[in-house]
Amino acid sequence: MNAIIVHGSNSTENNSKEGLPENKRHWKPWLKKELENKGIKVSNELYPEDWLPDYNKWKKVFEKNKINEDTILIGHSAGTAFILRWLNENKRKVDKVILIAPSVIKEGKYLNISKLKDFKFDSSLKKYFNKLVIFYSDNDDEDIINSAKYVYSLLRGKLINLKGKGHFTLEDMGAKEFPELLNVITSR
Repeated sequence: MNAIIVHGSNSTENNSKEGLPENKRHWKPWLKKELENKGIKVSNELYPEDWLPDYNKWKKVFEKNKINEDTILIGHSAGTAFILRWLNENKRKVDKVILIAPSVIKEGKYLNISKLKDFKFDSSLKKYFNKLVIFYSDNDDEDIINSAKYVYSLLRGKLINLKGKGHFTLEDMGAKEFPELLNVITSR
């Protein structure tokens, strides 16, 4: 079993409030350590130019991983769009897909950010994973909440609303741990 974490994007090139790259922020380092302690191999790579995500550049990094029916894909924000697009284009079966604060709707402030979200998917995507879990928070951006509900409407799975967690960042959560996510990943 292996897990691949795909981080989200920053609003600007130098938007690291913690002075760390996106893959070393929030709950990601904690999650990597917890999963590795359970014997799960984890990829938590930094994807290029996260302030303007380019699908093809991210794909080159992502595809260095072993991806098969024992793989768990974990995406945060723009990373969720990448994962859904990759599955839609590559049609490879994985075990679990876990989406945190999904950002797949391209409207409002997300309209001109990048071409990462320039794809469509439908319910046929369900055949490429055994389990889908979507986390969102009641106090996140409206477009993110709508994205979570949109993905759920097409793909079903489990939709989990965690109150007061914002965009699942350190600033919003007030913690570097995300035990609800760890539990979903490690449960059968």
